[in-house]
Amino acid sequence: MILPAVLLLLGVLTAVVGPRLLARADWPDREPVVALWAWQCVIAAVLLCCALSMTFSAAAAWRAVGWHVFTGAPVAVVEAYTLGTAGLWAHVTAVVLACGGLWSGAMLVREIARARARRRARRAELRRRAPLLPGEEPGSDRLVVLEGDRPDAWWLPGTPPRLVVTTAALRRLKGRQLDAVLAHERGHARARHDWLLHCSSALADGFPQVPVFSAFRDEMHRLVELAADDTASRRFGRLTTALALVELNEDRGVFGPCPTAHAHVPARVHRLLTPGDRLPPSRRLRLTATASLVPALPVVVAFLPGLRALG
Repeated sequence: MILPAVLLLLGVLTAVVGPRLLARADWPDREPVVALWAWQCVIAAVLLCCALSMTFSAAAAWRAVGWHVFTGAPVAVVEAYTLGTAGLWAHVTAVVLACGGLWSGAMLVREIARARARRRARRAELRRRAPLLPGEEPGSDRLVVLEGDRPDAWWLPGTPPRLVVTTAALRRLKGRQLDAVLAHERGHARARHDWLLHCSSALADGFPQVPVFSAFRDEMHRLVELAADDTASRRFGRLTTALALVELNEDRGVFGPCPTAHAHVPARVHRLLTPGDRLPPSRRLRLTATASLVPALPVVVAFLPGLRALG
């Protein structure tokens, strides 16, 4: 039974070709939301190839598994998958891929646990720095202003969510720049970008030797910022959003010759000030549809022997 090997080969091919095609394309920076979807489809296709290969390897290696997988299937379909004819390689493939799946799940759980611990620590710090006044009742106000010498603003997920702004940011941001910063953070919250970052970090940390997962994490961190910038700029203008980014980050040395943790900010400012034309809606739709077909390809390959047997 060569189907598991074909699926693994397809997964490797997708992991190699997909990131290269996206890196060479000229549209991801112009359409970050479409690019986010395309990256998710590539990773979903790779993971789906591994999952399907594990399933068919296990079905070929152990009759009990094959009986559960093909319950209710016609005899011709079961015979098309040549169950029970596999050798030791099917056992090894199924066990290795199952361990990889369990490890991925463990890394995701660890990443979520770490994120929740960081969130609890930041909420405790927020309560310490902005305590309730005497007679004040806990409410659902989402905006919290903190005393701080560094201009900053961030969204803190949770129940209830909080949008935190420092007093230095209030002093530095002029006109509608503050509104643009708040719109940027709300864009992250509405799109649930935190879940994309958790998943990409879990895969990259769990499999550091797999380039596609590292590229996925790096691109998620970059593209979610571009998408949030676009959310703010559509409401308050590109110039206002760019100036707000400059005001928030110029004291951090991001515009100097030495790279910092916020080295992506100059590129974001340049993108806002020299915007490229958005793609026509028809092309955005075609790109979205094409990306959606990528995870469907492993499913078609997996069901092809059965469909041929029925035909």
